[in-house]
Amino acid sequence: MKYHIIPVTAFAQNCSVIWCEATGTAALVDPGGDAEKIKQELAQLGLKPAQILLTHGHLDHVGAAAELAAFYQVEIVGPHRNDAFWLENLPTQSQMFGFAHCEPLQPNRWLEEGDVVTVGEVSLQVLLCPGHTPGHIVFYDAAGRLLVSGDVIFRGGVGRTDFPQGSHEDLITAIHTKLLPLGDDVTFLPGHGPISTLGEERRNNPFLQ
Repeated sequence: MKYHIIPVTAFAQNCSVIWCEATGTAALVDPGGDAEKIKQELAQLGLKPAQILLTHGHLDHVGAAAELAAFYQVEIVGPHRNDAFWLENLPTQSQMFGFAHCEPLQPNRWLEEGDVVTVGEVSLQVLLCPGHTPGHIVFYDAAGRLLVSGDVIFRGGVGRTDFPQGSHEDLITAIHTKLLPLGDDVTFLPGHGPISTLGEERRNNPFLQ
């Protein structure tokens, strides 16, 4: 699977474009804002997303999802329904963070642990990794050794858990039981900051020692 990261919003959120090299089929993951910038970069790549995937319900990850879904006439898939309250409260999130008004969002399909999402010939396993939010999911391409991890794990850090229904214990448990066992060679695309590998974080991330 190929990928390209588009940093968006004042929070420098990593919106990821992922696509199957064999078919050219693409998906957009966590379009948090700056819809016009995302459209321009997709056009430069010669890609049109076939779906929009969401890891969790925070505004900086979903803010442009509805606009882009309407523009490309595609479905919004994910996150887990435990994040429904975050998506329902997008107008409040907009006010809190000084973003443009964002209407409540209802995805076309919620995702569950064990679901598989296909992007062309690429199969993405869905893993539920609560803690940052209760319905946070990640997308794992086992064949390509690539993980789209949202705000679960970062280079040298982990997701914040001081939000409503956040849990640091749940987050660390999810990383240790679901992510690290995938293998040290797995590269992950985080929701913010630089790309890393699970092995690098297992060895050096201070939150995982």
